[in-house]
Amino acid sequence: MKDTPLSNCERDFLLKAIEEKKRLDGRQTYDYRKMKITFGTDYGCCFVDLGKTRVMAQVSGELVAPKENRPNEGIMFFNIELSPMASPAFEQGRQSELSVKLNRQLERCLRNSKCIDTESLCVVSGEKVWQIRVDVHMLNHDGNLMDAASIAAITALCHFKRPDVSIQGDEVTVYSAEEREPIPLSIYHMPISVSFSFFQQGTYLLVDPCEREERVMDGLLMIAMNKHREICSIQSSGGIMLLKEQVMRCSKIASVKVSEITELISKALENDKRARKAGGRCGFAESMPQERITALKTDETSVEMTDASERANDIVENAEVPPQTVPSPVVPAPGVGQVGQGLQNTWGLEEEEEDGDEEEEEQKMEEEQDEKEDSREGDVVEISDSEEEEVVILHPETQDKSSKNAASSSNQKGAETSKQRQKK
Repeated sequence: MKDTPLSNCERDFLLKAIEEKKRLDGRQTYDYRKMKITFGTDYGCCFVDLGKTRVMAQVSGELVAPKENRPNEGIMFFNIELSPMASPAFEQGRQSELSVKLNRQLERCLRNSKCIDTESLCVVSGEKVWQIRVDVHMLNHDGNLMDAASIAAITALCHFKRPDVSIQGDEVTVYSAEEREPIPLSIYHMPISVSFSFFQQGTYLLVDPCEREERVMDGLLMIAMNKHREICSIQSSGGIMLLKEQVMRCSKIASVKVSEITELISKALENDKRARKAGGRCGFAESMPQERITALKTDETSVEMTDASERANDIVENAEVPPQTVPSPVVPAPGVGQVGQGLQNTWGLEEEEEDGDEEEEEQKMEEEQDEKEDSREGDVVEISDSEEEEVVILHPETQDKSSKNAASSSNQKGAETSKQRQKK
């Protein structure tokens, strides 16, 4: 599924606002969005909110065999997951170009800059080393994913503590957090990525672009730098050519932003450490907003109850008396019902015509029934059996009487003829 493309009106509106040095959320050209850093319950879990962009980073470690070319160094592995929960443009279980691009940039920013002492991760040379895995999950996409991912990853690495290990001969023992205090990673510096978006072939520049600004930009420049003003990585994307002065200007801006973000990260780590020692709220419970659906205590409001009965009586006395009878409505058009007291209930003119039609139909039905009864009296009823194919005819009583009279008259005639023959 792809994102809905911007209309021409939206695109023109955004570009016109950038020309006037205005942004949709009211920021200035070099301003970052509001940043919030929280930690999970376990060590190495970090949530970073950069405006509406939300990223979670989780660091884990396990003992593995080292690489053949570097037997005395640990292994750093980075993985970025773009879930459909963050944006409808992301697909589940499929690596897109954006995810591959972010993975490579994060590796250049953190692993290639040698910010972590990988030799301290070695347990047994050539046999056992620690593999540190950093999983970054995008929870909500509102632009500038690289900056949020780099901040979340380096903060989670600073917050992570690996289990303590002891070696006795060939046996390697890993102690839990209850047995021995976990050991933090040795980090030399904290590289942080800062993104710059260019518009109209590099004429206009914005820091920390949001999702809509990324759609209309012509190019993007990402500079990873630490607070010592050392550039760890730099990458440009898009079809624009940047001048040396533009790159130097962006690097100066990035140095200021990196120092501010580094100070924010250090304060967040100190606050979490202090809260865990004091036994206060920390982790996921601290990151939840303090909003309650129900409240146990409510503010009491004073209500005057003096002279309540007298006021009620006055209201009843001064109220208008309701009418005893309701006037019957007048039928405005055929088909509208009229129901009222003292008047005849009518249902319009169409009802009268329907009543007349019903009477005519009833008369016709009665006439048809009478005709059927008359016809039944003179009809001959035949009963047939399909198997024997015999027909029995039953005559009515009227026909029986007439047949008897005819038979008696024929017998009399036969008797008279027989008498005449005897006389002859």
